[in-house]
Amino acid sequence: MDKDTLLLDAEERMEKAISALEKEFTKLRTGRATTSLVDNLKVDYYGTMTPVQQMATVAAPDSRTVTIQPWDKGAMSLIEKAIMNSDLGLTPQNDGKVIRISIPPLTEDRRKELVKVCKKYTEEAKIAIRNVRRDANDGFKKLEKDKVMSEDELKKAMDDIQKVTDSYVAKADQKAQAKEKEIMEI
Repeated sequence: MDKDTLLLDAEERMEKAISALEKEFTKLRTGRATTSLVDNLKVDYYGTMTPVQQMATVAAPDSRTVTIQPWDKGAMSLIEKAIMNSDLGLTPQNDGKVIRISIPPLTEDRRKELVKVCKKYTEEAKIAIRNVRRDANDGFKKLEKDKVMSEDELKKAMDDIQKVTDSYVAKADQKAQAKEKEIMEI
């Protein structure tokens, strides 16, 4: 491996850490309804754990409601049971055709809890980014030890990876601030 390959690989892995952070943020419940609330919900459908999206139409008709319309009416009670057993803390209502989930407004305490969770996810992403930097630096040191690069090139490569790391840590912080603002919004 050469310096450029190591840098490119590190940047790619840091980008994945940011993507993972964004994915974690979509799971956090804010005050408004989104279909991503039930993205991870799996239903025991004829002995197979099936994602809700594969057995129903999921929509958010307004900012306080998520609707789930199963294609197979027999799956209605199974979906309801999965929602009740999930950690969403929501109660579904069933009118025979559609399951409605009303999203109650978040309390101040719950908002603060969610901000803490948001900070935890951000810190995990930053740790992942710093681990990538450490791996890249180890690779650069190995190249220098093997006489593939000089000491000056090593210093420059380490400076370069530090700049990339700083930019990705800043990106993680920006995403966290935006999510915290969204959570605290009433």
